[in-house]
Amino acid sequence: MTPTLVQRHHLSPTRAPEGARVRARDWAEIQERMLVPLYEAVHQRLETGAGDRVLGLRCGSGLALLMAAARGAVVTGTDPDPYRLALARKRLLPDPAEHPPGAAPRLYEGGPEAIAEDGRPFTLVTVFDPQSCADEDLGPALDAATALAERGSPVVLTGWGPPERCATSSVLRVATRLAGRPPALGPGYGDAPGRRRSYGRDALEESAHRAGLRPDGSGRVSCPFGYADLDSAVRGLLSTGLFDEAVAATDPDQVEKELTEALHQHRRPDGTIWMPNVFRYLVARV
Repeated sequence: MTPTLVQRHHLSPTRAPEGARVRARDWAEIQERMLVPLYEAVHQRLETGAGDRVLGLRCGSGLALLMAAARGAVVTGTDPDPYRLALARKRLLPDPAEHPPGAAPRLYEGGPEAIAEDGRPFTLVTVFDPQSCADEDLGPALDAATALAERGSPVVLTGWGPPERCATSSVLRVATRLAGRPPALGPGYGDAPGRRRSYGRDALEESAHRAGLRPDGSGRVSCPFGYADLDSAVRGLLSTGLFDEAVAATDPDQVEKELTEALHQHRRPDGTIWMPNVFRYLVARV
């Protein structure tokens, strides 16, 4: 497949403003919906609803927060990507006058340190970005978030399931190989896709312990990645940021070419792309 001009902007290592906007839109319109079963499972398990104050770290374009708000929760989100956050504002704040005083969603660029405190503690903290939960540098953000949470409140961390149950893992190996990182060794889940640290079977628990949280249950959720065609699949996967290191180490056209080739094995006779995956979530307590 010949890369389009939009896709070249999308892959640009410099992440020029227009390319970053395109990527944020691809995330919101193509990729984010793949994680809806995960969002639903967590909110159902924790019975998110009226009276809850939810803090979403790295909330992206806000779909998980929108689902929590639809259940009656008051939501706050933070994200370092201004373009994803702008889309979250369009979703959550189309008309601020519709919300009663104190119930309007609040969205902040950056991390929890950017939140303007109002004296009311959060009752649920979520990190629905599986890549973030594999990063050791999530620690400071978790520390800051839990300091704003009510004692005993749940904190939800999420991650990829076992590679043998994630069809997308074979495609993500393109990112690891092109980034020049050797495959991980040992019985764990291997390298966290697009990240530098190993993502083992107890990675979520390790992240919770480092943040001083007490694990209190976990679950697995089926989240198949389905796309209308190869172009949508390429755009959706590139929007995750998992291929950024590969782009920086090689070039945009090479990454797109090899990603497209890797997706062919998941193409169905009607041209759609289908990759069954399992994601895992951990509930920990402040």
